[in-house]
Amino acid sequence: MTLMKFDDVSYRLQDDGGLARRALIAGLAGFCVSGFLAFYDVEHLLQSYLTSFIYWLTLALGGFFFVMLHHLTNSTWSVVLRRLAERAASVLPVLAILFLPVLIGLKSIFPWTDESVMAGEIIRHKSPYLNPPFFIIRSILYFAAWIGVSQFLIRLSIEQDSGGTPGITRKFRAVSAPGILIFAVTVTFASFDWIMSLDPHWYSTIFGVYLFSGSLLAGLSFLTFMAIYFRGKGVLDKSITEEHYLDLGRLLFAFTVFWAYIAFSQYFLIWYANIPEETIWFAHRWEGSWKYFSLLIVFGHFVLPFFVLISRPAKRSRTVLGFIAVWLLFVHWVDIYWLIMPNFAEHAARITLFDFCTWIGVGGIMIWRLLQSLKSAPLVPVGDERLESSLKITTG
Repeated sequence: MTLMKFDDVSYRLQDDGGLARRALIAGLAGFCVSGFLAFYDVEHLLQSYLTSFIYWLTLALGGFFFVMLHHLTNSTWSVVLRRLAERAASVLPVLAILFLPVLIGLKSIFPWTDESVMAGEIIRHKSPYLNPPFFIIRSILYFAAWIGVSQFLIRLSIEQDSGGTPGITRKFRAVSAPGILIFAVTVTFASFDWIMSLDPHWYSTIFGVYLFSGSLLAGLSFLTFMAIYFRGKGVLDKSITEEHYLDLGRLLFAFTVFWAYIAFSQYFLIWYANIPEETIWFAHRWEGSWKYFSLLIVFGHFVLPFFVLISRPAKRSRTVLGFIAVWLLFVHWVDIYWLIMPNFAEHAARITLFDFCTWIGVGGIMIWRLLQSLKSAPLVPVGDERLESSLKITTG
């Protein structure tokens, strides 16, 4: 069995035990099998690909938001976790490339690319916004904004490791302040473009916040999983303490409640207004086997993690916290699947090999890139003046 090698002095991951190589092989295999499946049903493949892509993208965006939030709040406890979140955000350029199949297959995914659909009385006025050229331009702008801000923060972080320049901490905050506003706008419009427009008749002004809340919760779950996984491999076991896990558990609990609040608000307002163009979206998700997905989201995305994480001892337990992190990552996929796939299969869910292969394909490439980036810099920001305080953090 291969083991990870870690230098306790430089905080560098010297050898990941071949995990990056296995992730790359899995990713390439997933894409190869997906290529063969395209000859069987290319439309279904592209629909599954969009679902898998959005899932993995939200994990990277969650890590990106955590980095900016860390800088804006000038947090001390999260210093030892910052680099892991930065590495999650560092995969955004790769994900931008992996978005190309969605752009190439626009007509197989989005109904508004059909002129006859947009000729309808209800949505005809949306055509200046919902058209392929403008859609592509907006998508490029989203990735340009995310990559530009995240890469700038990562470069500053690496510069800080090497001694950097005075005032670099102020630069972090100066970039993160407008960066978090740009993030809010771009994620909101990306959710409208890439998910909500799959049903061009439907609209919800709170939908962007819904996707953001799920993305942040998934990003925190991914960060928690990485922290626990590396500690189990003997990496960062002296850096990330029980107190850090307690704080991660508190964040998971807080954003579980926030996600539930936003989800219920969206449902309640649409139910109360009782507008046919809005209620039909939820009606489709209560037909056939989709009703079980809806129930799983209610009880799995909120009820279970809420009652587990409400306990302080549970938030201190790496075993419990690890289980909840993995569980939240699973139900987040269910949530993304529930948002996207009923637009193509209204009466029943159809989990197939398409979903598995595209998930492995995109995820394998992303994990490979993440692990490669972990070798290029220390796993903690060794140049941060608050590192020593973070290592000794205690929580009341």
